[in-house]
Amino acid sequence: MEKIFIPRGVCSRKYIIDINDGIIEDIKIEGGCHGNLQGIAALLRGQRAQDVVDRLSGIRCGSKSTSCPDQISIALKEALEEEKLQ
Repeated sequence: MEKIFIPRGVCSRKYIIDINDGIIEDIKIEGGCHGNLQGIAALLRGQRAQDVVDRLSGIRCGSKSTSCPDQISIALKEALEEEKLQ
């Protein structure tokens, strides 16, 4: 299942997540700190989405109330909920 997510409050502009049976098959991130986000995406491939949510949720970027990792966790939570409905 493909999930497109528009993050809020961060530099990245769009996440395209491919999730199947709760596993992150692929994640593409547009905008933001390209090298760091490529690295995060590489680490997430093949991981259980719920494990990633548990690890990334609540991470902040400087004085912001969120971060790219936190927004990824929100996107994954939504993707998991949508996957349950299918």
